[in-house]
Amino acid sequence: MLSQLTNLFKSSKETPEQLFLKENDLVFDSRGAIYKGIVLNELGFRLEYFSNRKLDRFDDLEKLFRIAPQINEKIDLEIHSQRFVERLGNTEENLKQLKQAIKVLNDYYVKFKRAR
Repeated sequence: MLSQLTNLFKSSKETPEQLFLKENDLVFDSRGAIYKGIVLNELGFRLEYFSNRKLDRFDDLEKLFRIAPQINEKIDLEIHSQRFVERLGNTEENLKQLKQAIKVLNDYYVKFKRAR
């Protein structure tokens, strides 16, 4: 009986949410969201800047989703002008990575967490 239960759990397929997390290299743990090995909450200083102090952590996916257009616009402006905020250590590369991380978090929120 126990072996049958064990085999049942071993053979179960991954859920769409688990597949999404694996495909996008996204993990959630006690530190928050980890995208491609980067603990996003450690980049809270950039989020705070680009959200005009509305967010400083990546934990509130609903609020991040709502203000993402504003954040993306501000990131795009900085990339386009090539005038990076030095005190934040911004570069074109890390801003594109930040923008991609926000996109993945928003996709995750829309597909799996938003109340329908």
